[in-house]
Amino acid sequence: MAKTPDFAKTMQDMMANFPIDTSSMHEAMKSQAVLGEKMAKVVLSAAERSTEISARWAKDAIARAGELAAVRDEPSEYAKAMSDFASASAEMAAEHMAAYAELAKKVQMDTVDLMLTAGKDMAADAQKVAEKATRETQAAVKKATTTATAAAAK
Repeated sequence: MAKTPDFAKTMQDMMANFPIDTSSMHEAMKSQAVLGEKMAKVVLSAAERSTEISARWAKDAIARAGELAAVRDEPSEYAKAMSDFASASAEMAAEHMAAYAELAKKVQMDTVDLMLTAGKDMAADAQKVAEKATRETQAAVKKATTTATAAAAK
């Protein structure tokens, strides 16, 4: 029977002849993880603040509903209580929606800031990689030139 060739050694030899510098990939993954951590902090902080706003709004609404449920002596006082409740509810809604808008604005500013910083970091990393590649290429060309010159002199 024909024996199936084992290409493991061939692949190992081939990969050894094409060395790959994984440090740039490692740095990219590390940078991505740091960005992810910072973004998570922004998101979790926003979620916490949003929950606080919602809880305060609910608490205020329940307190107002309690005032609405109180017994009145005159029928006209019920109408006034309803009117006061509606006005207070509208005021609370405007106040809490403004708080949500401020929160959204803060999250947006923090996100843009993180993205700009990440972009600058990536550009700096890319420049370092390009400079390193240029140095290595120049060294290889110089070595090849020296070797070719020495070979021609013989």
